Amino acid sequence: MTDSSLPGNLRVRPNIADLLGLLAIMAGAVIIATAGRHMLVPIPASEAGTIHLNPAWLPAYAVRTTLRMFAALAASLLFTFTYAVWAAKSRRAGQVLIPLLDILQSVPILGFLTFTVVFFLGLFPGRMMGAELAAIFTIFTSQAWNMAFAMYQALRTVPPDLEEAALCFGLTPWQRFWRLEVPFAIPSLVWNTMISMSGGWFMVVYSETITVGNTDIALPGIGSYVGVAIEQRNIWAILYAIAAMLAVILAYDQLLFRPLVAWSARFQTDEGTTLAAPDPWVLTLLRRTHLLRQGCLRLGGVMTRIGWLPLGARPSAPRRPLVPSRLLDGAWIAALAVCAVTIGWKTWTYGSTHYTAAQVLHVIMLGGITLARVMVTVLVASVIWVPVGIWLGLSPRRARRAQMAAQFMAAFPANLFFPLVVVGIVRWHLNSNIWLTPLMLLGTQWYILFNIVAGASSYPSDLLEAARNFHVRGWLWWWRVMLPGITPYFITGALTASGGAWNAAIATEVASWGDTTLSANGLGAYIAHATVAGATDQVGLGMAIMAAFVLLLNRALWRPLSNYAARHYTFD
Repeated sequence: MTDSSLPGNLRVRPNIADLLGLLAIMAGAVIIATAGRHMLVPIPASEAGTIHLNPAWLPAYAVRTTLRMFAALAASLLFTFTYAVWAAKSRRAGQVLIPLLDILQSVPILGFLTFTVVFFLGLFPGRMMGAELAAIFTIFTSQAWNMAFAMYQALRTVPPDLEEAALCFGLTPWQRFWRLEVPFAIPSLVWNTMISMSGGWFMVVYSETITVGNTDIALPGIGSYVGVAIEQRNIWAILYAIAAMLAVILAYDQLLFRPLVAWSARFQTDEGTTLAAPDPWVLTLLRRTHLLRQGCLRLGGVMTRIGWLPLGARPSAPRRPLVPSRLLDGAWIAALAVCAVTIGWKTWTYGSTHYTAAQVLHVIMLGGITLARVMVTVLVASVIWVPVGIWLGLSPRRARRAQMAAQFMAAFPANLFFPLVVVGIVRWHLNSNIWLTPLMLLGTQWYILFNIVAGASSYPSDLLEAARNFHVRGWLWWWRVMLPGITPYFITGALTASGGAWNAAIATEVASWGDTTLSANGLGAYIAHATVAGATDQVGLGMAIMAAFVLLLNRALWRPLSNYAARHYTFD
């Protein structure tokens, strides 16, 4: 009997690539175990208040920050595959969950800290675990909403012909979810996961430096390192932090996201310009392994069998429900009305005893100022990045080369530019109400760029060829060919950028460099000052007003525009 005849291909033997992979896995396990051990130590023994600016500490800080971000990403994926799926699958649940997701997305991220820090610290009194969970939760709130919306939109837009095919094959709801709907959502989910990781970097400084009232904890990480460097006016430490961030982003991009993007290309269903690219080196290395490749194949086989489990009823002729649908809808609406009235009454009772009319009006006026900044920011970002994104997206090679640079810039925390802005404003006696606004642009413009590149990349090549054959050029090409085709993508990017700008307002309307602190009039500065002071009532009022502004803007502007674009500017 030869080796090739052995059952299960037992002649598979490890090679050098297997050894490298196993060493990397063992190193990752040791790092995770070490970080987990540090999370369980008491706060006084963990040097929570001491952040060393010596660059030799940066590798350890980078590991701690990266682990927090990936823990938040895992929680975001769990949230996406439960909350978003429930909202997409249940019409009645979606009537509550999607507006609630709008509210959660509109609530400023830093506003969560005021309420969650006390909660998590109370769960683990005297332990670093509470502070770590508070930081992870803050990063989670900067990642989860975008991924949940991406999953929800994908599940709601599965092509009817694919749904019909699943019905003809008699797939159960479980099989249809894992064999049709999840594969269809994977490209969008992978792309939005990358964007969410960039959004997490934007808030990492504030998540690792917890300052709420009398609570002041600096968790070891790149974010707290940057915060201390800004406080001590150490420009070299900021440059070291930038280098460490670049190294971390390059590492997880090459090790994780490049392989995921290449894998997700298998599930593309559009016929637009594809970003075809050679396989990433990680996939090439994995294919050269023997043991690890066989392990991955076996794991994939197990996952495939789980996806084919016949859970749920198979599609059959429609049955008459025991309770009429109209009766259920009426009961559901009545229950929602009761909940809304109860919440409204409780809110009115609390507000009437804690706030005056003048105070509420003042905060609303501050919200109007921030609204003007948000709209100007979205307009400026659109003027700059729409033509650039189209130019990049129409060329797969340019798009590939620009993707990494755009991802790094999107992950770049805006407060690293605070020293330049603050020094410039103080030196030239500029108006901080105007010149702090460009900082808001740094955290929002990339959402527009990412979506424009995606829209231009998926533009049907036959329509572009037809425009070239008819010699459509210049402004006519822009107004009649390209801009209508990318309108749905632009509105999605503008909507996301608008939400990001509201959150960034808290970080950008108050800028500091050492002992110098500049503040602009606006709702973001109001919430930031209240958070530092531990004024829970003021934070709650600011969060409620900001959520109301975002919801009204979404309902009055972005949602109607999105529906209009879906009806008039989509390719069927």
